[in-house]
Amino acid sequence: MIGDLLEVRGVKFASISSGIKQNNALDLSLISFIKGTQTAAVFTQNIFCAAPVIVAKNHLNSNVKALLINSGNANAGTGQKGLEACLKTCEIFAGKLDINSNQILPFSTGVIGQLLPLEPFENNTEKLVDGLSSSNMSDVSKGILTTDLVEKSCSISFVINGNNVTLSGIAKGSGMIRPDMATMLSFIVSDIGASKEELYNCLDIAVNQSFNRITVDGDTSTNDACTLSATDQSSVQLNDCKEEFQNALNEITKTLAQMIIKDGEGATKFVEIKVGGLSSVDDCLEVAYTVAHSPLVKTALFASDANWGRILAAVGRSKVDGISIENIDIFLNDLQIISSGEISKDYTEAAGSLEMKKSDITIRISLGAAHTSESVWTTDLSYDYVKINAEYRS
Repeated sequence: MIGDLLEVRGVKFASISSGIKQNNALDLSLISFIKGTQTAAVFTQNIFCAAPVIVAKNHLNSNVKALLINSGNANAGTGQKGLEACLKTCEIFAGKLDINSNQILPFSTGVIGQLLPLEPFENNTEKLVDGLSSSNMSDVSKGILTTDLVEKSCSISFVINGNNVTLSGIAKGSGMIRPDMATMLSFIVSDIGASKEELYNCLDIAVNQSFNRITVDGDTSTNDACTLSATDQSSVQLNDCKEEFQNALNEITKTLAQMIIKDGEGATKFVEIKVGGLSSVDDCLEVAYTVAHSPLVKTALFASDANWGRILAAVGRSKVDGISIENIDIFLNDLQIISSGEISKDYTEAAGSLEMKKSDITIRISLGAAHTSESVWTTDLSYDYVKINAEYRS
């Protein structure tokens, strides 16, 4: 089932306002795990990754006991001082949690290029640790937000041999979204029993069909990360329910990913670009992303302008060999625009405009007879997107 956030046995959460943000919003969060928890994580592929990404990757080799997350400051582009500050924040909380500092994974999101202040961490250690509770996950979902307008969370539970297995996940992200792992963070927890290797296998599958299929603006952040932790508190082992667990994880990551797109900065449209008929997944994705990243397509979507020539032009300039104009069919939702490379005889501008006015739009592109099909989720490009990002640091 999917519904309100469900508590996961063996995990506690806390979030406070520490002063990193200037508006008294929640900005410093902590997630702690019971002994025996296993954690897997994937990170941004931006080569200029932030200090917390570097540190978290190194700390993953340890027995992870906690996640420390701040919003309002990305601690990216801060060089050696940023690394030192990040390591210091782990040391500050390790003492209070009675664990080693390398058992904490740090995460940051916010403005790039500003040094991370240590005072909010030093002055709020006791308050944050003392506030840990199994019921506070929704507070953390608020505490990780930056330009987001809404919280993003999802839970699923299923039963195996009379035992309940629960997965709960939260995410943040609104702009600078184009994951190869997007600016996004996501934290998913479950009470399943699993090895780290099993978690990595599941997480790779889930992320590749969800977070790695979304784009708002084509920008891959310096701070992206997604974690999956299993506390082994359900009396069920992942090996006994691989399909059920993978399906649940896929559904959570897909739901969270689509929530990010729907909350895209200034977005007024939720758009699926679905490409099929080519011989490989990579070719389908190349075409889909070329259309999704076209400023002309995105602005036409914002204007509800059925300018199908922009879509056709984007398909034509995608770096895919073997596309033939006579094999191209394009649909707006169920309305066919292009048939065998030419405008459909049944198409009218009035009908196209009607489809483009909808808030949810599927652009379906068929390029041949192959059965391969892939989808990418994106947004339109509005005046507000420019305004939000032009004023982000002011």
